[in-house]
Amino acid sequence: MITVKRFTCNMLAENCYVVSDETRAAVIIDCGALYEEENQAIASYIKAEHLTPAHLLCTHGHFDHCIGNGFIYEQFGLQPEAHQEDQFLMEKMKAQTREFLGIELPTDVPPVRAYFKDKDQITFGSHTLQILHTPGHTPGGVVFYCKEENIAFSGDTLFRMSIGRTDFERGSYEQIIHSLQQVLAKLPGETKVYPGHGPATTIAEEIKYNPYFMGY
Repeated sequence: MITVKRFTCNMLAENCYVVSDETRAAVIIDCGALYEEENQAIASYIKAEHLTPAHLLCTHGHFDHCIGNGFIYEQFGLQPEAHQEDQFLMEKMKAQTREFLGIELPTDVPPVRAYFKDKDQITFGSHTLQILHTPGHTPGGVVFYCKEENIAFSGDTLFRMSIGRTDFERGSYEQIIHSLQQVLAKLPGETKVYPGHGPATTIAEEIKYNPYFMGY
């Protein structure tokens, strides 16, 4: 049985997830924690639940989803893992933060532990997350899909009744529509989707009501 704990982080209300199972193993997805109270809320939860984080995963390489990577590295010794097509973003995390927020990152940027690719698998505890490559918002955008639990973490590829922007560097509207209609729409309708911003949804709801699935 998987437990999903959401933390809303930074001024862009980004969703960071701590995902754990009955073994107390956990993964941290998209740590966008910027403020000290956000960092402490995540660390306190992990410690209170006696969790052992095994992976720090990034759905994509934008700064608002990765600001807290340095804190997680300091606290738990985890280095981020991201898709190989977003290496260019991971390597300029400090520059991104300066450009968009006008501030310096409060911690050093930890080196990337590994770059994964489509259909790779991440294991923790008794569960497996499959990597689904969903380019469009960024070239290396991914969804983490857990088939056993019918849940998916969509980053900024899919929001409830909306999608992520495609006007950032190397974004593509055509690619994100392909990702929605040819990757996400193939998942079971009951799959619960936890997005990078905003509330959770399901694949069935999105196919029925999200205009970006129109014509699927």
